[in-house]
Amino acid sequence: MTPDELRTLFDYNAWANHRALSGAEKLSVEHFTWPMGSSFSSVRDTLAHICGAEWIWLERFQGRSPAALPSAGQFQNINALREHWLAQEQRLVNFVRGLTHSDLDRELEYKTLKFGVYRNPLWQSMLHVVNHGTYHRGQVTTLLRQLGAEPLLMDLMHFYRERSLAKSA
Repeated sequence: MTPDELRTLFDYNAWANHRALSGAEKLSVEHFTWPMGSSFSSVRDTLAHICGAEWIWLERFQGRSPAALPSAGQFQNINALREHWLAQEQRLVNFVRGLTHSDLDRELEYKTLKFGVYRNPLWQSMLHVVNHGTYHRGQVTTLLRQLGAEPLLMDLMHFYRERSLAKSA
């Protein structure tokens, strides 16, 4: 895993998060917070979980181990969540842009919320962040469809294709 490959994956992650937020903005406030019985109660709660997980992992990457995720209840509408997430995303992107090979190989030690203390190379945790987001954005896609909203395509290949077209234009 190289720093450039990770930068590409985190660019994809941000691109896909923006698309998930764009799909959710078509919902009414009621549907945004509507309990649906998925891994997390609602579209809002699922998106807030992705956002919170990105925050907690960035904290871990920087040597801190928070004891809890932020509450989804602080986001009463999609605009509040988007504003919060975009500011946080910039901090994550800045971190990723500054990585070197030796940074990726360093052992990261952190305390999880439920399972104790772990150690692994930084690059493994970073891949987990992107994979975790992909998993939960898939859930958001299902929830949006159940609520009658049309989700945007978020597959990695669509990101590559869009990026390729932008470079050739």
